[in-house]
Amino acid sequence: MHIPSPSTTWRQRLFMPFKPQPMPPEDSILLRIGVQVLVCIGIMATDTAASTVHSAWAIPLSLMGGFWSWRQRHRRNTPAKIGIAFGMIAVLAVFLSRLVGQAGDSRILLAELLIQVQILHSFDLPRRKDLGYSAVIGVILVGVAATVSETTLFGGWLLLFMAIALPVLILDYRSRLGLKTFKRQALSIPPVQVGKVLLAVMTVGLIIFALLPRLPGYQLRTLPVSAAIDFQGKFDAQQIVNPGYGQGDNASWDGTGEGGQDLQGDIIFDDQFYYGFNQTINQNLRGVLKPEIVMRVRSQAPGFWRVLAFDEYTGQGWKMSRNQESETLKRPSWSYRFVIPQIGQRSRTKEVIQTYSIAAPFPNLIPALSQAREVYFPTREIARDPEGGFRSPVQLQEGLTYSVISDVSYRDRNRLRQASRKYPQYIRKHYLQIPPEIAPQVQEQTQTLLANANHSPISAYEKALYLAQNLKQTYALQPDLPTLDPQADLVNTFLFKSKGGYPDHFSTTLTIMLRSIGIPARLVTGFGEGQFNAFTGLYEVKNIDAYALTEVYIPQYGWFTFDPIPGHDLIPPSVDDDYTFSVLKSFWSWVAGWLPSPMVGGLTAIFAFIGTSLAQALGFFTSSWQGWISGLFVLSGLAVLVWLTPQGWRFWRYQRRIANLPPMERLYQQTLNLLADWGMPKYHHETPFEYTRRINRTATNSIATLVSEISTTYVAWRYGQQNSNLHHIQQQFQTLRKQSRLQQQKK
Repeated sequence: MHIPSPSTTWRQRLFMPFKPQPMPPEDSILLRIGVQVLVCIGIMATDTAASTVHSAWAIPLSLMGGFWSWRQRHRRNTPAKIGIAFGMIAVLAVFLSRLVGQAGDSRILLAELLIQVQILHSFDLPRRKDLGYSAVIGVILVGVAATVSETTLFGGWLLLFMAIALPVLILDYRSRLGLKTFKRQALSIPPVQVGKVLLAVMTVGLIIFALLPRLPGYQLRTLPVSAAIDFQGKFDAQQIVNPGYGQGDNASWDGTGEGGQDLQGDIIFDDQFYYGFNQTINQNLRGVLKPEIVMRVRSQAPGFWRVLAFDEYTGQGWKMSRNQESETLKRPSWSYRFVIPQIGQRSRTKEVIQTYSIAAPFPNLIPALSQAREVYFPTREIARDPEGGFRSPVQLQEGLTYSVISDVSYRDRNRLRQASRKYPQYIRKHYLQIPPEIAPQVQEQTQTLLANANHSPISAYEKALYLAQNLKQTYALQPDLPTLDPQADLVNTFLFKSKGGYPDHFSTTLTIMLRSIGIPARLVTGFGEGQFNAFTGLYEVKNIDAYALTEVYIPQYGWFTFDPIPGHDLIPPSVDDDYTFSVLKSFWSWVAGWLPSPMVGGLTAIFAFIGTSLAQALGFFTSSWQGWISGLFVLSGLAVLVWLTPQGWRFWRYQRRIANLPPMERLYQQTLNLLADWGMPKYHHETPFEYTRRINRTATNSIATLVSEISTTYVAWRYGQQNSNLHHIQQQFQTLRKQSRLQQQKK
């Protein structure tokens, strides 16, 4: 930079051309290697999460660019910069062209663009800030991988990234200070210290992760969807393709030409696919599924992932009597959104957005929460059956992703109790069917159970609740139930002979019992919420989570699900519950499994009291302007308390430590503490006399004399075993304290 001479006038200085001083190139080899490793980890993490193969070409090119930049760091490299600029324009054009044809999730495209930009940028890394840009790209790639990842494998890449990032930050800081970092002794921090810092960061991060509220996501409407699927041929909206049933030698078609399966004869149980995903289901099958993850779901609220519903009871199973009325829905070419026609109802609803990622071969059925309003699916057409189930033209394969927006109804028990019993004609026509040979017995048994209730339920909703609970308590699961005779009725056998059955038999029995007393009901099959993975934020749903429930129609409010299966909640989880702190709840459930029951009960009561108290306090603070003012005062007090607590802790530890010291040692330590507060601390490598000499050079004569006398007496006692006049030294210490206060006041 040109420095003007003292004789230069201010006018000459004003118009003097400014020549900026170029930043020096970064010579640290270790810093460059660390940044390249961070970028490589980010690329590999993205590949792991998104099942891509960018590492095969991106990592070698990035390393090649980093090596070239190291060799050329002292040169201007103007032709290379021009080439990089044209390359970035080209990759941006390719990205925009691909984005136009990609109507769904664009996160993978953005990650690919970022990787391509990093490859070009790696050929121009002369300075430290250029390396900082690459490090930031590595952080962004890891963040993209975190949002896309559906398994905990991403956690390994995150830990590795953190372990490398800590030394890189240290190297970057040393470079800012001008310290050389390419020598052997440059990184002087021991690996043990780095490990301690990493452990501390992980611990604090996990605590924050557990306590962090899970607020509803999906604020943007660009929902995740797989790439478009081209279906060749005519879509048969009536056809259901279940790989485990209706495809083998022991099953036959019904010959109706409707396109659905009507399984007849001896059907072999398939241990991979749930039998309830067909047009007709046979509940006389016996077998156990082999656990396998079927799909992973990201949802604003858990629930019963609904697949199919059935209206006609066949004696040993169910069928869809109106499958031929299934309708085809089409979407526009520029969007993946299917708009689902809605039926008006009075029930209060909440929007819940879900994203499903298929993890294993699945029928051409589309699971979704009830009352779906919009479906984002990659095919040009989908179908909806009369019972509210959705179908795809193709079988769902591993890797397929789609999203659904549902308006899930709240269960307002008071309103549902008061609902009318006047059912529409089409509801009475299709959802009160029951075989006449079992109707009298089932109706009598149902009326007997209701009569035995302490408070006889009146409304249809209360009756459904009571009967579902009664089935749980009165009848038992029987995994070894023998196969029924061809003439036997499943519900009749369940109620009067076997006194129980398979899980799905409970739902069938509840459905028929409700129908016997004039309450419309149907059987619905789907998946329970599955196992929530706190690290991925996804519900991992297995094939063993598939079962059947009962849906009851409440006039003007729609269909509501009840679960009579023992061991399940009476009402499936829905939007009525608060899942803001779901990770903390999951962690507590895991801890509670290792604790004795009395301790769990006591801690649960304490937590419930704390939660209730916090809820009441929050309600008070937000109810009026007086509450808001009170809340501000409370928050201010808490902030002061949080600020004072560490200081009080340090003071308590200091008082406890010196209380156990000999009187002379205690007096000397108090002197050192007083001088440290005054801005003159004693370093660990200094002897008492070296410290005294330093005090003599900086403090006043009176203070230096007092410190010298206290130090000399301490050394004589500590190392010379000489008795000291403790009372005199205490007086000198009090004098020193007064003098330090006077000095502080003068300042």
